[in-house]
Amino acid sequence: MNTIKVDAKTTKMVAHRGVSGLEKENTCAAFVAAGNRSYYGVETDIHKTGDGNFIIIHDGNTARVGHDNINVEETTFASLRRLQLCSRNEQKDRADLHLPSLEEYISICKQYEKVCVLELKSDFTVEEIANMISRIEALDYLDHVTFIAFGYDNLLKVRSIKPEQTCQFLTGDASDAMIEKLASDKLDIDILFTALTEERVQALHNAGIKINCWTVDQKEDAERLIGWGVDFITSNILEGA
Repeated sequence: MNTIKVDAKTTKMVAHRGVSGLEKENTCAAFVAAGNRSYYGVETDIHKTGDGNFIIIHDGNTARVGHDNINVEETTFASLRRLQLCSRNEQKDRADLHLPSLEEYISICKQYEKVCVLELKSDFTVEEIANMISRIEALDYLDHVTFIAFGYDNLLKVRSIKPEQTCQFLTGDASDAMIEKLASDKLDIDILFTALTEERVQALHNAGIKINCWTVDQKEDAERLIGWGVDFITSNILEGA
């Protein structure tokens, strides 16, 4: 099994939770798989832990990825790191599959020269985001990080610390009101791809807003979006040819 190639033209491809169509999502294995391919960026999700650290995982608990139902934000970083994740066949048959740290994710992206697309899942405080940014700066890679979030306030907190940092708001809304709001705050968009039309793509671009769209796994959908001129496509399995 391998990725499905698509002629991306000028659209940049982003690996969703790493190449999660091939490897267990949000693991170092999935990030390395993306690193060894033509992806522009590698997307992942970050939560805060019960002891004020950060861990890479999509859900607020570990049941789906590790069977053990552990609440992420109530558990220490060390305890979460000890959990062995299930592989894609739902068996705990790979000792290498664990929840990554922020530093591991950033370091893999840096090694392979990929842009980090980092989704802020928790409701972070300004101090927590400042800590996160400081840790990324210590790895000398903040210039290669795009922050994304469904929580608009998370992005405003990022901007309060780093006014020029690239940020994309996750939404299914491409209305004129949303475009006006994003343009006012100088935020880009990361939108559910089915919410887009060619006219909405043009309206967003006319407002100076870059467009990322998720999660596009069918080649024909990607080809349509590429034809409309979206800037980025986030996919579990599609890769630029």
